[in-house]
Amino acid sequence: MRASLIQIAVDPDESVDSRRRRAAALVRQQRGADLVVLPELWPVGAFAYESFADEAETTDGPTFREMSKAASDAGVWLHAGSIVERAPAGQTPAGQIPDGQTADAETPDGTLYNTSLVLSPAGELIGTYRKIHRFGFDKGEATLMGAGGELVTVRLPETTLGLATCYDLRFPELFRGLVDAGAETLVVPAGWPARRRAHWTLLARARAVENQAYVLACATAGTHAGVEQSGHSIVVDPWGEVLAEAGTGEEVLTVDLDPGTVATTRERFPALKDRRLGLETPSADR
Repeated sequence: MRASLIQIAVDPDESVDSRRRRAAALVRQQRGADLVVLPELWPVGAFAYESFADEAETTDGPTFREMSKAASDAGVWLHAGSIVERAPAGQTPAGQIPDGQTADAETPDGTLYNTSLVLSPAGELIGTYRKIHRFGFDKGEATLMGAGGELVTVRLPETTLGLATCYDLRFPELFRGLVDAGAETLVVPAGWPARRRAHWTLLARARAVENQAYVLACATAGTHAGVEQSGHSIVVDPWGEVLAEAGTGEEVLTVDLDPGTVATTRERFPALKDRRLGLETPSADR
């Protein structure tokens, strides 16, 4: 399986529409790949908080339409990174509305989410994932966006993807849940700051080793609202070996993966079978 990670640069002087067209052109250039991945919030910039509301869109909005055509033209499965999604009014589950926002039938605009889109080679939307762990503590994304509440996997012909986004990488229980749901390849688009790049590499390798899965971690280059981005998109195999790593600038990272390696690794070193915590406790009559 050939995977291409597009580490696109976010330039504050480039319009969102222009960047959508440029990203679409980069996707089309990956014809021959099986899976193409874009980073987190690349249309607007992960730290451009003041632009979130203005650039919010629905999952069938302009980013989807541009990416749908590009995926179809290239004939690839496309993880189109994430967008600022504005949910339809009245459709936000209880407990997922950030402080200071409402989402009901009388509210014209719904909650914002950091939402990933996965498209088929026919350009169809086959999966969405709303980021569960929002970054910022008491500011930024954590206060502007709602939290997702569902783990998401997507079945491809060669492998099953487990979806996560950026700050999710720091929460191992999410990834263990994805593996329990059948994930073999963990895809993590991100807008990771350069000042914490060492954590990015360390955590990507840790998630691969502990879950005996491939990790495809696709970051942005450039600067988001004054925050320098790490770049260094990385592909890690189930043994934790780095198969490919990008630099700090805009770059396309392409690597050939053997999906069978996941099953082989789990069979030869069956650590996942020795789990004791977080599993259902056997009843006394078993």
